[in-house]
Amino acid sequence: MNNIYQFSAKSNLGESVELASYQGKLMLIVNTASDCGFTSQYQGLQTLYQQHQAQGLEILAFPCNQFKQQENRSDKEIKQFCDLHFNIKFPLFSKVDVNGDNAHPLFNYLKTQAPGLLGSTSIKWNFTKFLVNRKGYVIKRYAPSTKPENIEADIEKLL
Repeated sequence: MNNIYQFSAKSNLGESVELASYQGKLMLIVNTASDCGFTSQYQGLQTLYQQHQAQGLEILAFPCNQFKQQENRSDKEIKQFCDLHFNIKFPLFSKVDVNGDNAHPLFNYLKTQAPGLLGSTSIKWNFTKFLVNRKGYVIKRYAPSTKPENIEADIEKLL
């Protein structure tokens, strides 16, 4: 597969979403969790979204429960948590695996296109971020500790 437009994912409401519907948009794809030390990054992601959505930025959040069970809520509960604590407006998807035999195909693709430290293809923790350009190609992977505001300059260059 040449780009991410070949994939689909289930929204947190259970609807199938073709990533081709984001053609022409700059995307930041993030695996998230509600009970993680990095959960406060939801606020930074929302700020980025508010500041740059009009120019074509989309943030796609994929909750994941693979790291110390830090996302053990249902899809509905995750949405309620995000609304209550961060008032997010960007798309929230259904919970996925990002590693292992049941990893979502999108994340398998992202990991091979932008390997981590020392060429590792696994995701090490929640809030790993992937920047995807307007043509659907993965540009860069960011570590969980990279705050959303520290990605803004890269986003602005691509917008």
